[in-house]
Amino acid sequence: MYQKILLAVDGSENSIRATEEVIKICQESNHPIQLEVVNALQEVRNSEIVLQQVKPDDVRRDGELRIQPNEEKLRNANIPYTRTIERGDAGKMIANKANNDAFDLVVIGTRGLNGFQKLVVGSVSTEVIKRANCPVLVVK
Repeated sequence: MYQKILLAVDGSENSIRATEEVIKICQESNHPIQLEVVNALQEVRNSEIVLQQVKPDDVRRDGELRIQPNEEKLRNANIPYTRTIERGDAGKMIANKANNDAFDLVVIGTRGLNGFQKLVVGSVSTEVIKRANCPVLVVK
């Protein structure tokens, strides 16, 4: 069935549920699955650095802290995975990664943590569905 799965996470409740679905898929598989966990960090704009004194390293550290619950679930289930933290537009980055690295499936929550997503429900997952060449499992 699936040999390569890309799990997009951000630590949100929907992201945790997406992780739980991936665990089920991996545990029910008759063969090993190559799992990559990806977290997309929004680029820090110069205006944010000046106005809010946001440092790029703080954004990366915050991203790593947010996805710890996802990684803890995978470790507790003994699911091997690799982790990637990328910067950029989340929807485009996840879809491009899925396409460029020939993933068989992308698993993503319906909506995440950033402020824009709270206004436009599912904007990242919708972008991934439109752009990815492989199946996308959206978990709510």
